[in-house]
Amino acid sequence: MSLLKQLKKQQQFCIKCIATIFIITAFIAWSFIHLGLNPLNIFSSDTSSNIIAYVGRFFSPDLSMPFLMKIGNGILETLSISALATLLAAIISLGLALPNAGRFGPYAKSLTRFICNFLRSVPELVWATIMVLAVGLGPFAGTLALTLHTAGVLGRLFGETLENHSPLANRALIHSGSGKIAAFLYGTFPGIYPQLLSYTLYRWEMNIRMATILGFVGAGGLGQILFYELSLLREPKASTVIIAMLALVVVVDTISNKLRVAQLHSMG
Repeated sequence: MSLLKQLKKQQQFCIKCIATIFIITAFIAWSFIHLGLNPLNIFSSDTSSNIIAYVGRFFSPDLSMPFLMKIGNGILETLSISALATLLAAIISLGLALPNAGRFGPYAKSLTRFICNFLRSVPELVWATIMVLAVGLGPFAGTLALTLHTAGVLGRLFGETLENHSPLANRALIHSGSGKIAAFLYGTFPGIYPQLLSYTLYRWEMNIRMATILGFVGAGGLGQILFYELSLLREPKASTVIIAMLALVVVVDTISNKLRVAQLHSMG
Protein backbone atom coordinates (compact mmCIF):
# COMPACT_ATOMS: atom_id res chain seq x y z
CA MET A 1 0.00 0.00 0.00
CA SER A 2 2.81 2.38 0.81
CA LEU A 3 4.31 1.76 -2.65
CA LEU A 4 0.98 2.58 -4.33
CA LYS A 5 0.70 5.80 -2.33
CA GLN A 6 4.19 6.82 -3.40
CA LEU A 7 3.37 6.12 -7.05
CA LYS A 8 0.17 8.18 -6.80
CA LYS A 9 2.09 11.06 -5.20
CA GLN A 10 4.70 10.90 -7.96
CA GLN A 11 1.97 10.93 -10.62
CA GLN A 12 0.31 13.93 -8.99
CA PHE A 13 3.68 15.70 -8.76
CA CYS A 14 4.37 15.04 -12.47
CA ILE A 15 0.94 16.38 -13.42
CA LYS A 16 1.57 19.53 -11.37
CA CYS A 17 4.98 19.97 -13.02
CA ILE A 18 3.53 19.61 -16.51
CA ALA A 19 0.71 22.01 -15.70
CA THR A 20 3.15 24.55 -14.27
CA ILE A 21 5.43 24.33 -17.32
CA PHE A 22 2.42 24.70 -19.62
CA ILE A 23 1.17 27.79 -17.77
CA ILE A 24 4.61 29.42 -17.82
CA THR A 25 5.07 28.65 -21.53
CA ALA A 26 1.62 30.00 -22.35
CA PHE A 27 2.28 33.18 -20.38
CA ILE A 28 5.61 33.76 -22.17
CA ALA A 29 3.98 33.18 -25.57
CA TRP A 30 1.15 35.55 -24.69
CA SER A 31 3.68 38.18 -23.61
CA PHE A 32 5.45 38.04 -26.98
CA ILE A 33 2.12 38.26 -28.83
CA HIS A 34 0.82 41.09 -26.64
CA LEU A 35 4.00 43.15 -27.07
CA GLY A 36 4.22 42.41 -30.78
CA LEU A 37 7.73 40.97 -30.48
CA ASN A 38 9.16 38.54 -32.97
CA PRO A 39 12.42 37.04 -31.66
CA LEU A 40 13.28 35.79 -35.16
CA ASN A 41 13.82 39.41 -36.24
CA ILE A 42 17.05 39.42 -34.25
CA PHE A 43 18.50 36.83 -36.67
CA SER A 44 17.52 38.70 -39.84
CA SER A 45 20.38 39.84 -42.09
CA ASP A 46 19.67 43.57 -41.65
CA THR A 47 19.42 43.39 -37.86
CA SER A 48 22.53 41.23 -37.53
CA SER A 49 24.60 43.51 -39.75
CA ASN A 50 23.44 46.60 -37.84
CA ILE A 51 24.29 44.99 -34.50
CA ILE A 52 27.72 43.90 -35.70
CA ALA A 53 28.47 47.35 -37.14
CA TYR A 54 27.33 49.13 -33.97
CA VAL A 55 29.20 46.83 -31.61
CA GLY A 56 32.29 47.07 -33.83
CA ARG A 57 32.46 50.81 -33.24
CA PHE A 58 32.99 50.15 -29.53
CA PHE A 59 36.23 48.19 -30.07
CA SER A 60 38.40 51.26 -30.48
CA PRO A 61 38.35 52.87 -27.02
CA ASP A 62 39.53 56.44 -26.61
CA LEU A 63 42.76 56.30 -24.59
CA SER A 64 43.73 59.95 -24.87
CA MET A 65 45.20 61.36 -21.67
CA PRO A 66 42.62 64.16 -21.15
CA PHE A 67 39.75 61.70 -21.42
CA LEU A 68 41.46 59.15 -19.17
CA MET A 69 41.88 61.89 -16.54
CA LYS A 70 38.16 62.60 -16.86
CA ILE A 71 37.45 58.89 -16.38
CA GLY A 72 39.69 58.88 -13.29
CA ASN A 73 37.70 61.72 -11.77
CA GLY A 74 34.51 59.83 -12.57
CA ILE A 75 35.84 56.70 -10.83
CA LEU A 76 36.74 58.69 -7.71
CA GLU A 77 33.31 60.32 -7.75
CA THR A 78 31.56 56.97 -8.10
CA LEU A 79 33.59 55.48 -5.25
CA SER A 80 32.92 58.51 -3.07
CA ILE A 81 29.18 58.40 -3.72
CA SER A 82 28.91 54.67 -2.97
CA ALA A 83 31.20 54.70 0.08
CA LEU A 84 29.59 57.75 1.69
CA ALA A 85 26.07 56.50 0.99
CA THR A 86 26.85 53.05 2.42
CA LEU A 87 28.47 54.54 5.54
CA LEU A 88 25.56 56.90 6.22
CA ALA A 89 23.04 54.13 5.57
CA ALA A 90 24.86 51.75 7.94
CA ILE A 91 24.82 54.37 10.72
CA ILE A 92 21.11 55.05 10.16
CA SER A 93 20.40 51.32 10.04
CA LEU A 94 22.04 50.74 13.40
CA GLY A 95 19.53 53.20 14.86
CA LEU A 96 16.67 51.49 13.05
CA ALA A 97 17.77 47.98 14.05
CA LEU A 98 16.83 48.26 17.73
CA PRO A 99 13.16 49.24 17.25
CA ASN A 100 13.00 46.95 14.18
CA ALA A 101 13.97 44.02 16.42
CA GLY A 102 11.18 44.85 18.89
CA ARG A 103 13.42 46.35 21.58
CA PHE A 104 11.06 49.34 22.02
CA GLY A 105 7.72 47.56 21.82
CA PRO A 106 5.42 46.32 19.05
CA TYR A 107 4.25 49.77 17.90
CA ALA A 108 7.80 51.03 17.35
CA LYS A 109 8.60 47.75 15.57
CA SER A 110 5.64 48.10 13.19
CA LEU A 111 6.45 51.75 12.45
CA THR A 112 10.14 51.08 11.84
CA ARG A 113 9.41 48.13 9.57
CA PHE A 114 7.00 50.27 7.58
CA ILE A 115 9.70 52.93 7.16
CA CYS A 116 12.29 50.35 6.07
CA ASN A 117 9.87 48.71 3.64
CA PHE A 118 8.96 52.09 2.16
CA LEU A 119 12.59 53.15 1.73
CA ARG A 120 13.67 49.92 0.06
CA SER A 121 10.53 49.49 -2.06
CA VAL A 122 11.33 52.68 -3.99
CA PRO A 123 14.07 51.85 -6.56
CA GLU A 124 17.34 53.76 -6.50
CA LEU A 125 16.63 55.36 -9.89
CA VAL A 126 13.34 56.75 -8.61
CA TRP A 127 15.03 58.11 -5.48
CA ALA A 128 17.74 59.62 -7.68
CA THR A 129 15.16 61.32 -9.90
CA ILE A 130 13.41 62.76 -6.84
CA MET A 131 16.69 63.91 -5.31
CA VAL A 132 17.83 65.53 -8.57
CA LEU A 133 14.60 67.52 -8.60
CA ALA A 134 15.06 68.37 -4.91
CA VAL A 135 18.76 69.30 -4.70
CA GLY A 136 19.82 69.57 -8.33
CA LEU A 137 22.17 67.61 -10.57
CA GLY A 138 25.38 66.16 -9.22
CA PRO A 139 26.83 63.60 -6.80
CA PHE A 140 24.90 64.95 -3.80
CA ALA A 141 21.66 63.71 -5.33
CA GLY A 142 23.18 60.29 -6.01
CA THR A 143 24.50 60.04 -2.46
CA LEU A 144 21.11 60.88 -0.96
CA ALA A 145 19.31 58.41 -3.25
CA LEU A 146 21.62 55.51 -2.38
CA THR A 147 21.55 56.41 1.32
CA LEU A 148 17.75 56.29 1.49
CA HIS A 149 17.39 53.00 -0.37
CA THR A 150 20.31 51.31 1.40
CA ALA A 151 19.07 52.45 4.82
CA GLY A 152 15.80 50.64 4.15
CA VAL A 153 17.58 47.44 3.12
CA LEU A 154 20.21 47.41 5.87
CA GLY A 155 17.71 48.55 8.50
CA ARG A 156 15.62 45.45 7.82
CA LEU A 157 18.65 43.14 7.66
CA PHE A 158 20.24 44.58 10.80
CA GLY A 159 16.94 44.32 12.66
CA GLU A 160 16.44 40.67 11.70
CA THR A 161 20.04 39.88 12.66
CA LEU A 162 19.53 41.44 16.07
CA GLU A 163 16.16 39.75 16.50
CA ASN A 164 17.59 36.31 15.73
CA HIS A 165 20.62 36.74 18.01
CA SER A 166 20.54 34.97 21.37
CA PRO A 167 19.91 37.46 24.21
CA LEU A 168 21.57 35.28 26.89
CA ALA A 169 24.86 37.23 27.04
CA ASN A 170 23.01 40.54 27.14
CA ARG A 171 20.75 39.36 29.98
CA ALA A 172 23.69 37.95 31.93
CA LEU A 173 25.46 41.31 31.86
CA ILE A 174 22.31 43.15 32.93
CA HIS A 175 21.78 40.74 35.83
CA SER A 176 25.40 41.31 36.81
CA GLY A 177 24.72 45.03 37.20
CA SER A 178 25.70 46.41 33.78
CA GLY A 179 23.66 49.11 32.12
CA LYS A 180 21.61 48.41 29.00
CA ILE A 181 24.01 50.28 26.72
CA ALA A 182 27.08 48.50 28.12
CA ALA A 183 25.27 45.13 27.95
CA PHE A 184 24.44 45.76 24.28
CA LEU A 185 27.97 46.88 23.37
CA TYR A 186 29.73 44.00 25.16
CA GLY A 187 27.11 41.25 25.12
CA THR A 188 25.19 41.62 21.86
CA PHE A 189 27.20 43.71 19.40
CA PRO A 190 30.31 41.44 19.23
CA GLY A 191 28.07 38.52 18.25
CA ILE A 192 26.28 40.32 15.42
CA TYR A 193 29.17 42.51 14.22
CA PRO A 194 30.56 40.03 11.61
CA GLN A 195 27.15 39.64 9.97
CA LEU A 196 26.52 43.38 9.99
CA LEU A 197 29.89 43.98 8.35
CA SER A 198 29.18 41.32 5.72
CA TYR A 199 25.83 42.91 4.88
CA THR A 200 27.43 46.36 4.69
CA LEU A 201 30.21 45.20 2.36
CA TYR A 202 27.70 43.45 0.12
CA ARG A 203 25.57 46.59 -0.11
CA TRP A 204 28.69 48.64 -0.86
CA GLU A 205 29.40 46.40 -3.87
CA MET A 206 25.83 46.87 -5.07
CA ASN A 207 25.96 50.62 -4.49
CA ILE A 208 29.07 50.95 -6.66
CA ARG A 209 27.24 49.26 -9.51
CA MET A 210 24.17 51.36 -8.87
CA ALA A 211 26.16 54.59 -8.59
CA THR A 212 27.33 54.10 -12.17
CA ILE A 213 23.72 53.80 -13.33
CA LEU A 214 22.39 56.77 -11.35
CA GLY A 215 24.46 59.04 -13.57
CA PHE A 216 21.90 58.45 -16.32
CA VAL A 217 19.51 60.72 -14.40
CA GLY A 218 22.20 63.29 -13.62
CA ALA A 219 23.39 61.99 -10.25
CA GLY A 220 27.11 62.14 -11.07
CA GLY A 221 29.78 59.47 -11.43
CA LEU A 222 30.78 57.32 -14.38
CA GLY A 223 27.16 56.84 -15.39
CA GLN A 224 26.75 60.53 -16.16
CA ILE A 225 29.83 60.46 -18.38
CA LEU A 226 28.55 57.32 -20.16
CA PHE A 227 25.12 58.85 -20.73
CA TYR A 228 26.70 62.01 -22.15
CA GLU A 229 28.97 60.12 -24.55
CA LEU A 230 26.22 57.77 -25.71
CA SER A 231 23.90 60.73 -26.29
CA LEU A 232 26.48 62.20 -28.68
CA LEU A 233 27.06 58.78 -30.31
CA ARG A 234 30.72 58.76 -29.29
CA GLU A 235 31.16 55.01 -29.16
CA PRO A 236 34.96 54.99 -28.58
CA LYS A 237 34.61 57.23 -25.52
CA ALA A 238 31.61 55.22 -24.30
CA SER A 239 33.70 52.05 -24.70
CA THR A 240 36.38 53.52 -22.44
CA VAL A 241 33.78 54.32 -19.77
CA ILE A 242 32.34 50.80 -19.93
CA ILE A 243 35.81 49.27 -19.57
CA ALA A 244 36.44 51.53 -16.55
CA MET A 245 33.14 50.40 -15.00
CA LEU A 246 34.03 46.74 -15.43
CA ALA A 247 37.51 47.26 -13.99
CA LEU A 248 36.08 49.15 -11.02
CA VAL A 249 33.57 46.38 -10.25
CA VAL A 250 36.27 43.68 -10.48
CA VAL A 251 38.63 45.58 -8.17
CA VAL A 252 35.90 46.26 -5.61
CA ASP A 253 34.72 42.63 -5.67
CA THR A 254 38.30 41.47 -5.05
CA ILE A 255 38.79 43.88 -2.15
CA SER A 256 35.45 42.95 -0.61
CA ASN A 257 36.19 39.21 -0.84
CA LYS A 258 39.58 39.70 0.80
CA LEU A 259 37.98 41.68 3.61
CA ARG A 260 35.47 38.87 4.18
CA VAL A 261 38.23 36.26 4.22
CA ALA A 262 40.25 38.34 6.68
CA GLN A 263 37.16 38.69 8.84
CA LEU A 264 36.63 34.90 8.87
CA HIS A 265 40.28 34.30 9.78
CA SER A 266 40.05 36.80 12.64
CA MET A 267 37.03 34.90 13.95
CA GLY A 268 39.08 31.70 13.96
